[in-house]
Amino acid sequence: MAEGPVLDVMGAMLYKGFLPPSAQRALLDDIRAVERAAPLFDPVTRSGRKMSVRITSAGALGWVSDRRGYRYEPRHPSGVPWPPIPQSLLGIWKELLPDAPPPDSCLINYYGEGARMGLHQDRDEADLTWPILSVSLGDDALFRIGGAARGGRTQSVVLSSGDVLVMQGPARLAWHGIDRIRPGTSRLLKNGGRLNITLRVAGPAGEGAQ
Repeated sequence: MAEGPVLDVMGAMLYKGFLPPSAQRALLDDIRAVERAAPLFDPVTRSGRKMSVRITSAGALGWVSDRRGYRYEPRHPSGVPWPPIPQSLLGIWKELLPDAPPPDSCLINYYGEGARMGLHQDRDEADLTWPILSVSLGDDALFRIGGAARGGRTQSVVLSSGDVLVMQGPARLAWHGIDRIRPGTSRLLKNGGRLNITLRVAGPAGEGAQ
């Protein structure tokens, strides 16, 4: 995998075109295998509102959202354990974050047409100092990111299939979200849409990593 151009987006490092088309297709096959073992499901907020993305996970811990709130769990809502994180993703993490402990959680978000993700911070992990790495597959998305304080200046950038984003250091607790996707900008996913695949150290570092 050849490293693509790097952009500094509010302190987050964006590797444009990090995955060539062949690597994107291979990674998609790995993600589909995860989905067969732990199918995508519809998360809801604590108030019962259905979120516009569908999600699943891999690794020792998976992120869930329901009326009990946001949290990490060791099992899919069906009761089955989450499948292991694909080696293809672990390789990207090791290449770009060689000094970080291995991730124990891989969150997969599927954005269909009209799906979005409001500005939020990732604060459910045990140690908020470890980085977060996200891979984009499929249609373009308009990503917005700000600083650690809510309501400050934000910057928008297009995330395309094969891009990799790393949030660490001052950007680790940046407010960020997806304003919208751009349907039809990629042919990678048969039925369109976008997959956002996020690797992180959710539990205490070194415990439960796969």
